[in-house]
Amino acid sequence: MTDIALLSATELVALYRAKQLSPVEATEAALGRIRKHDGELNAFCLVDEKSAQASARESEARWQKGAPQGALDGVPTTVKDLILTRGWPTLRGSRAVDKDQAWDEDAPVVARLREAGAVLLGKTTTPEFGWKGVTDNPLTGITRNPWNPERTPGGSSGGAAAACAAGMGALHLGTDGGGSIRIPASFTGIYGFKQNYGRVPAHPLSPFGTVAHVGPMTRTVADAALMLNVLAKPDIRDWYALPADGKDYLDGLEDGVRGLRIAWSPSLGGFPVEPDVAAATAAAAKVFADELGAHVEEATPDLVGADDVFLKHWFPGAANALRAFTPEQRKLMDPGLLAIAEQGEAFTLMEYLAAVKQREALGVAMNRFHAKYDLLLTPMMPLVAFEAGQPVPRQSDGTVWLDWSPFSYPFNLTQQPAASVPCGFSKNGMPIGLQIVGPRYGEPLVFRASRAYERNHPFRMPVL
Repeated sequence: MTDIALLSATELVALYRAKQLSPVEATEAALGRIRKHDGELNAFCLVDEKSAQASARESEARWQKGAPQGALDGVPTTVKDLILTRGWPTLRGSRAVDKDQAWDEDAPVVARLREAGAVLLGKTTTPEFGWKGVTDNPLTGITRNPWNPERTPGGSSGGAAAACAAGMGALHLGTDGGGSIRIPASFTGIYGFKQNYGRVPAHPLSPFGTVAHVGPMTRTVADAALMLNVLAKPDIRDWYALPADGKDYLDGLEDGVRGLRIAWSPSLGGFPVEPDVAAATAAAAKVFADELGAHVEEATPDLVGADDVFLKHWFPGAANALRAFTPEQRKLMDPGLLAIAEQGEAFTLMEYLAAVKQREALGVAMNRFHAKYDLLLTPMMPLVAFEAGQPVPRQSDGTVWLDWSPFSYPFNLTQQPAASVPCGFSKNGMPIGLQIVGPRYGEPLVFRASRAYERNHPFRMPVL
């Protein structure tokens, strides 16, 4: 690899350590990509070149002394615009959020990145309050896919995914409340990882509640593991945060999956899947048996009713996100967000509590499933990226993103780790993702399986 902008974080750190590359050079390469391509892709809502360049110079000085600040010292990194970042507005893709206020606090994940020496480039785009699976909003417009700018990168971490695939930074912070890391990872051919709920602390907590995660989006599996090492530290501001488990997620990454029991569910109980996606994901599942030595059999967990359970969490979450805004402010918002918030307000407390009880049953069902199977494989998405600026595919009968992403949100309800791994392309050249789901607290297994597949079938980035 000769293009500095496409080097992984692990490669960059190794080159810094060997004094063969400077963080200043890596940062300038990322900024150069942003200058060249973001006018078309619209992945960023804020780029702070001066701050990034200053951070890179400070990192360069530390490396020259042989005293890096942390595991990510000098690595160009982005932050999704749902995540508080000191000194930068966090507008959440909304015209209703006041830009002129004190932005003096880092979210836990941003604080950990700074402590590790990461170079923060800017903030990436999101649909308003992260409410849907594509990325456009009334504030910043439409974000586009590097593989084909006429297509969506997905969402809600679509800006992060587009930036990652286009080489505009090595590491990217996304959020995933129903698939918002994994949907755009699949659509843009990158690696997206949703760790177990609570592993990475959040503050403020998402208005969508305990389905929402913060996690890494990268171009390699090792980079996601490296990033999770930094992010997975408890923070007193998150009451739900898990205690530190002391794991180094890079340990055992090359151990493979030989002998593991893996379930393959091609439709997760009957959801229709496009032929190109079905073929590519079935071939990927076959790799685990034929090339990697795992015991793979077709099996599907009982997740009947997960769509209704998730809807009764997500729509009230949207209502919760908007409850502090005035009628005048709401007029500035995405009509689709207002529509699901209105539906969310109509649910009764008893209906919500019944959904919480059903969610518990889904979690127990997955615990039982993983007593038999170490991992579950599914298509990440039933389709490839569709037209940018559309909330649902034109040929779809659905009305909201839940209708075309049935493989993502069940594992937000159950809170277990899951990743999207690039596994091929459609006939029209769009990326396809395979989902790897692990048991609760099984992040190392998901990383191992992801890396085993990546090692045999390396991921490919667009040439821009």
